[in-house]
Amino acid sequence: MKGSHQFIDLARISAVVFDTDGVVTDTARGHAAAWKHVFDAFLRGRSGPFDIRDDYLRHVDGRPRLDGIRTFLASRGITLPEGSADDEPGAATVHGLGLAKDQIFVAQVDKYGVAAFPATVALLHELRRRGARTAAVSPSLHGRKLVNAAGVAHLFDELIDGDDAALMNLPGMPEPALFLEAARRLDLPADRIAVVAAALPGIEAGRKGGFGLVVGVVREGGGPEEPRDRGAEVVVSGVGELEVRGRVLPLTS
Repeated sequence: MKGSHQFIDLARISAVVFDTDGVVTDTARGHAAAWKHVFDAFLRGRSGPFDIRDDYLRHVDGRPRLDGIRTFLASRGITLPEGSADDEPGAATVHGLGLAKDQIFVAQVDKYGVAAFPATVALLHELRRRGARTAAVSPSLHGRKLVNAAGVAHLFDELIDGDDAALMNLPGMPEPALFLEAARRLDLPADRIAVVAAALPGIEAGRKGGFGLVVGVVREGGGPEEPRDRGAEVVVSGVGELEVRGRVLPLTS
């Protein structure tokens, strides 16, 4: 669908898969803030502070938690032992940093809750009104919890998160395995499905998976160039810019 305008054409697309963070739930800022708290404490005396925009978007955003840690630390020339899930939160291991971030983020969610983007909720209602199927995908272990907390789980036919990825041993983004699992559960070929993602690894995963349309949502402070470079055919600054064209299910008595 090269050269498409800012719309989803249901004559060619039968389902839309949403990469959750920053597209469905307003959680990307919370993730970034938690990572900054953890990384800055670890980096003190080792390297400069974690940049909440550049470092987060380039190295952490959209990746499974442990992959994000490895990728960011590698960008600073730092390697850590893997450790294990039994490490103390904040220990100088990959698992220790991940557990500390998880602890901070979950506390934020429990205290403040989770909001869904109104424009995305409106788009989901419109897609379903017109007969399209929908799925939510998140590399986060808390993806299902976040979608439920935001009150939008009923708007998705399928939901795949980091727990599913761990159980099925699926690689994280930018590999397309999570999106392809959503396609399998929707019982549709990838070329009949649109992917909407804000994280650059999610956009790249949509391209690698051969999906019929890849929509990139520009993060705050970002520009359209990187989403296009990663494979987005349509780039929007917000989901509210997307229109839906095509079929409507017939009314039934």
